[in-house]
Amino acid sequence: MKHLISSLNPNIDKVLFVIIFLFNCTIFAQVTDSINKDDDDFFILPYGKEYEGSTAAIKELEEKHKSLLRDGDTLKGIDVLMQLADVYGHRADYANSYDLFWQSLSLAEQIKNDSLDALIAWRLGRFYSFYKREKESLKYLNQALKIRKEMVNEGSTVPAYLVHNYFAFVSTYREFDMPEMASKYLDSCFIYYKEVKNQLPMPQLNFEKAFILSKKGRNEEALELFKSVEPWFLEHRPTYMVLVYTYWGDVLQNLGDLYNGVKYYEKAIDISEKYNRHIDFTPLIYERLTEHYKKQGNYQKAYENLKIAKKLDALFFDGRSSKNKSMLEIRDEFRIEKQRQLDLIQKQRFEKLKQEEKISMLQRIILLGAIVFILILAFFFFRYLRNKHKLEKQLIRRNKELEIQKANELLELKNKELAASVLQLVEKDEFLKDLKEKLKSNKDNLGQTEINKLLRTISVNNNNNWEEFRLRFTAVNEKFYKKLTKKYPNLTQSDHKVCALIKLNFSSKDMARLLGISVESVHTTRYRLRKKLKLERKENLEDFIAHL
Repeated sequence: MKHLISSLNPNIDKVLFVIIFLFNCTIFAQVTDSINKDDDDFFILPYGKEYEGSTAAIKELEEKHKSLLRDGDTLKGIDVLMQLADVYGHRADYANSYDLFWQSLSLAEQIKNDSLDALIAWRLGRFYSFYKREKESLKYLNQALKIRKEMVNEGSTVPAYLVHNYFAFVSTYREFDMPEMASKYLDSCFIYYKEVKNQLPMPQLNFEKAFILSKKGRNEEALELFKSVEPWFLEHRPTYMVLVYTYWGDVLQNLGDLYNGVKYYEKAIDISEKYNRHIDFTPLIYERLTEHYKKQGNYQKAYENLKIAKKLDALFFDGRSSKNKSMLEIRDEFRIEKQRQLDLIQKQRFEKLKQEEKISMLQRIILLGAIVFILILAFFFFRYLRNKHKLEKQLIRRNKELEIQKANELLELKNKELAASVLQLVEKDEFLKDLKEKLKSNKDNLGQTEINKLLRTISVNNNNNWEEFRLRFTAVNEKFYKKLTKKYPNLTQSDHKVCALIKLNFSSKDMARLLGISVESVHTTRYRLRKKLKLERKENLEDFIAHL
C-alpha cells in the first residue's frame, strides 16, 4: 500500500492522478470479490437501481461507514469509502471524492491485504485511462493483474476472478480506441470465465465484444449483440445504457442509418440527465452529434452541439473550473503531514541505501578478489591435471604401440619360420618323389619285389603336408582365420589354403609345389578367389589378404 501512496505527490499531475482514481464509469460494482471473495456481504450495496440512485446511496454509505469503524471493521470501512467516492465521482463531485480517497488511504495503512492493493492499483489504472494517460494506466492495471495472479498461484483466490482484471484492460483499450488490444484481453476473459459468485455478468462482456465487432466492420453482428444485452442493462444497470446507446448509435451511423443513429445518441443523453450519471461521457456524445450535423450541412445544430461539448469538457476536465479548482488544492493537515513523513522516510531510506551501497561495494570487491583467486588456482590445477592426463595417455599409447609392434614382429617371425618349414617339407617331398622316379626307372637292375617294397615305404602325401601346415598356420594366425571365416563364410578349404599361402607371401610357383598343382591352376584359383572376395580389378589380392 505504501508504494501506491508514495507516488501521490502534491503537484498538479499527481493530484490529477487522484482525480482519475475516484472516477469509475464502468465495472467497479462487479468486482465484489476484489478484497475478500469469501465474504458475501463485503460490498454493502449491490450496484443496481437502488445503488444508482446516488443521493440515497450516499446517506446509507456514510452511516454504514461510521458503523463499521465503531465495530473496528477497517477493511469493510475502506470498501464503503471507496464506494462512496465512486458515487461522488459519478456526480462529478470530485472534491469530495478526493477527500474520501485520502481518508481510505489513511485507513489502508493500518492493514496489509493483497486484495486491497490489487483493487487500488486496478482503480488507479482505470481512472488514469479516463484522462488518456496510457502509460500510467497500463502500469497500474498490470500491477493489479500481477498481484491477482500471485493470489491465484497461492490458492487465495480462484482463476475465474482474473476476468475482472482482464476486463479492466478491455474497457481501457476501448476508451483508447484500440480495438485490437481490447480483443486480445477479451479473449482472456472468455478463457477464464466461469459462473462463480460475484462474477462479471456475461452481458458486460458481450457489450465490449459488440464494440470490437463494430470496429472490425462487422456492424450487423455488433447490432445484434447490442439488442441482446439491452434488456439486462435496463433491468440491472440502466445508467450504463449511456454507453450502450452511444456505441449503438455509432453502429447505426456506420450502417448508414443516420436518423436512428442520432436517435440513440439522444437516448444516451436523456438517460445521463435522468440519473445524473456518466455525465463525464456526455461531451463525447455531443461531439458525435456535432460531426453528424456537419456532414449533413446543418452547421447551426453542429455549432450548438459543439458548444455544449466544449462547455461540459471544460466543466469536468479543466482544472480552472470552479467545480474542479478545489480538487487541485491540498487542504487538510493529514495530506501535508503524510507528504512530510514520506519525504522523511525517503531521505532516511536514501541515506540507508548509500550506506548499504558502500558495504555492498566492499563486499563485491572482496567477492571479486576471492573469485579471481579461486579462478587462478582452478586454472593452474586444471592445467596440471590436463598435463598429467596427457602424459598418462601418451605413456599408455606408447606401451600399446610397443605391444602391437612386438606382437606383429613375433607373428612375422613365426610366419617366416612356418614358410621356411613348409618349403623344407615341399623340398623333402620333391626329393622323395625324384627318388621314387629314379627307382622306377632302374627297376631292371633291382628285383621287382625289392623295388615295390621300397616304393611303398616312400610316401609322398601332400595332404599330410598341408594338414600339418594348416594346424601350425592356424595356431600362429588365429585372428586372421577367424576374421576370414566370419567375413567370407562361402570360402572352401582350397580357398583357405590359397589365402594362407598368400598371407605368407608364397609365390605362385611355391604354391603350386605345396598344393601339387600347376602354376596355371594356381592362377585360376587366385582369379576365382578374387571373385568370391568381390575385389575390384584395381585392388591387389596380396594387399587385401595382408590387411585382413
